[in-house]
Amino acid sequence: MGGEKQKEKSDPDWIRTNDLQLRRLPLYPTELPDLIFRKRKNKNCCDFAKLLKFPEKGKSFCNVSPINLRHQFNNNLVRLQRKKFVTGMNVKIEESWNRALNAEFGEPYFRILTETLKAEKAAGKQIYPPGNLIFNAFNRTPFNKVKVVLLGQDPYHGPGQAHGLCFSVPNGIKPPPSLMNIFKELRSDLGITVNMEKGDLSKWADQGVLMLNASLTVRDNEPNSHANIGWAQFTDAVIKLMSDRTKGLVFLLWGRFAQEKRTLIDGSKHHLLMAAHPSPFSADKGFFGCRHFSKTNELLIREGRDPIDWNPDPA
Repeated sequence: MGGEKQKEKSDPDWIRTNDLQLRRLPLYPTELPDLIFRKRKNKNCCDFAKLLKFPEKGKSFCNVSPINLRHQFNNNLVRLQRKKFVTGMNVKIEESWNRALNAEFGEPYFRILTETLKAEKAAGKQIYPPGNLIFNAFNRTPFNKVKVVLLGQDPYHGPGQAHGLCFSVPNGIKPPPSLMNIFKELRSDLGITVNMEKGDLSKWADQGVLMLNASLTVRDNEPNSHANIGWAQFTDAVIKLMSDRTKGLVFLLWGRFAQEKRTLIDGSKHHLLMAAHPSPFSADKGFFGCRHFSKTNELLIREGRDPIDWNPDPA
């Protein structure tokens, strides 16, 4: 009995009550970091109690009704997560996207994703694109500037190819076959002749084309190697977010994989253009002749927006 009383006084994880069941209810989930429970100097309440903002300043855990405590805990934990006291995640991404995706960065799957990437890097795995370009699509196309969403599947998995924009490669890198076919359709649709030595599509991104791969990283020479580490959940959330919070966007869905994402998009608010994938295996089954570049501009003009200059390297 004496030991039970001692436990009540010394252990802040237990609720002080005569009910033996309530006494064993934890006040916080085990994954919360210990640092927020450290005592503040010259204060009687811990940091976390301060952050929870109890109605009466300095009121201890033991003097709060278990029901009220749990209710207040649940309400304020969301606020703490948004402020990243709990998650501690600091994703380097353009500010408007950081605000829009802040809750997603706090999800457990995203922490697992980042730890997986760190572990692979520590094990000597080569991962593309470089870390500073993983969120290149977001950094070049702020949330409120998006007019078109172009969906890809996986970053290019060869050295120097991937730079965070779907289908695009840095200038000086030979354009892969899918990109070559995109250039062929561009010439057929709009009469634009592209320098085949310059495959950088950054100019599209700078005009409001969100060039989003479903997976934002890949291991060297291992296509789809990061398809199941959490990126799909993250990019699905991005697509759903764009659908829910905006209107009048043009979604370019090339190939079956991209077209499966249409369930995330509200077709009553947005425009969906679908065609075969530009891969050499399928381009002649509906990509060639789709005229998506001119059709996109027609839709943007109808929405009162500036059309895209699809020439990636104007003279």
